[in-house]
Amino acid sequence: MKKIISFLGLIVLLLFALTGCSEKETANDVANKISNQATSNTTKKSSKEDSKVNVNYTEAATKQMAAPIAGETVAILHIKNYGDVKVKFFKEVAPKAVENFVTHAKEGYYNGVTFHRVINEFMIQGGDPQGTGMGGESIWGKDFEEELSPELVPYRGSLCMASRGLQNSPSLGSQFFITQANYNTQMEAYMKQGGYPTELLEQYKTYGGYLSLYQQYTVFGQVYEGMEIVDKIATVETDTNDKPMEDVVIESIEVSTFE
Repeated sequence: MKKIISFLGLIVLLLFALTGCSEKETANDVANKISNQATSNTTKKSSKEDSKVNVNYTEAATKQMAAPIAGETVAILHIKNYGDVKVKFFKEVAPKAVENFVTHAKEGYYNGVTFHRVINEFMIQGGDPQGTGMGGESIWGKDFEEELSPELVPYRGSLCMASRGLQNSPSLGSQFFITQANYNTQMEAYMKQGGYPTELLEQYKTYGGYLSLYQQYTVFGQVYEGMEIVDKIATVETDTNDKPMEDVVIESIEVSTFE
C-alpha cells in the first residue's frame, strides 16, 4: 500500500510539471486537483469509459509507432549539441495541434527556444519563448482546446501538447512535450487498478510511455527517429524546478514531406 501511495504521489508531481499554472496553491490543492485529473474524475473521458469504446489497441499502436509513409508531413528538430529528433504527425485526429506546431515551426517561432523542463523517465518539455514554462501562445493568439482520441496513446516518443491546466476551457498554446519514459511495472499496476483495458496495458509493455497521461493530453505526433537524442536530453543535470542547468536549445525545426 505504501508503494502505491508513493507512486501516486509521483504521478501528481509529474502531472503538475506539465502545467503552466502560475497561481500559488497549497500542496493539498495541487494534489487534489491533479490526482483527480490523473484518475479521470474530470469532465474528460475516464479510463473505464474508454474501455467501452471499441478500440483495437494493437492495431492502433502499430499505426502510431510506424515510420511515416511517402507524402506525410514530418519535422526534424535540430537540437544544438545533441542532434536531430524526427517526428511525424496525426493531422486527421489533432488538426489544430498539428497546424499550430507546423506553422510555428515554419515561421521560426521555436528557433532558439529551450527545453525548459526535463524529467528523466517522464518527458522533455519545450515551446515557450520565455523559457519559464509560463509563456507562449498559439498561432491564433489565444488558447485552443484539447483534441483527444482513444487510439492515440502517450507511448514513449509521443509528441503532445502541454496544457495550462485550466479545466473546462481551452488551455493549449505553443508548449509541447515528448514522452521519454520506459515501461514501468508500478505504472502498469496502477493503471490496471484504475480499470485500463488489458490490451492497452499489453501495448504499454511493448512501447513504454506514460499511461497516466492517456486521454488527458493531446497526442499529435510521434518520434520515428532520434529517441536516443531525447534520452540524452532527459538525463541532463537540472535544478529544483527541473530546468536544465545548461540550456538545451532548439536551433530550428525543419518541416518537409516524407519521401
